[in-house]
Amino acid sequence: MRLVGPSGEQVGIVPLAKALELAQEYDLDLVEVAATARPPVCKLMDYGKFKYESAMKAREARKNQAHTVIKEMKLRPKIDPHDYDTKKGHVVRFLKQGDKVKITIMFRGREQSRPELGFRLLQRLASDVEDLGFIESNPKQDGRNMIMVLGPHKKKTEAMAEAREAQAARKAERQGHSPDAESEGETAEAPAAAAEAPAETPSEA
Repeated sequence: MRLVGPSGEQVGIVPLAKALELAQEYDLDLVEVAATARPPVCKLMDYGKFKYESAMKAREARKNQAHTVIKEMKLRPKIDPHDYDTKKGHVVRFLKQGDKVKITIMFRGREQSRPELGFRLLQRLASDVEDLGFIESNPKQDGRNMIMVLGPHKKKTEAMAEAREAQAARKAERQGHSPDAESEGETAEAPAAAAEAPAETPSEA
């Protein structure tokens, strides 16, 4: 086997008995790290510590990982302006959150003979939100529907971090009362109170 030392140094190709002897000498474990290599590679290490560090790294990776979510928004080709603005607002919110958005134009009856209506609507929507997202999948016909996918410019992790910062800022703003402002208010009120108090009449000797 090819043996790697505890500090990553190459010991060389040694027989199993020699590797076990070195492991005992260093009070470490002999761990096979590349079984398919020829010859297989083993390393001298503290296996318990190795497992713990590997678990911690995996946990940290999962913590920082953000799963991409695909939201869906459905529109009609002849949508009225108010409904369009409402739907667009939802798309804006999804993109700000770092999510992809699948836009589906639903055709009914004779509308199926006018696919250009859906195409123009999708192009308009993409143009209206171009600051937040881009066309990841161009409009394409899928049966009675036309579908387009918008991707966010911001990564999910960035969007989540910004949302946490904004939430913390709002919380601090609700809870925060400046002590300086309060003390200024007290000092401003003090002279007024003094002015309102009646002057004391000197007592007769």
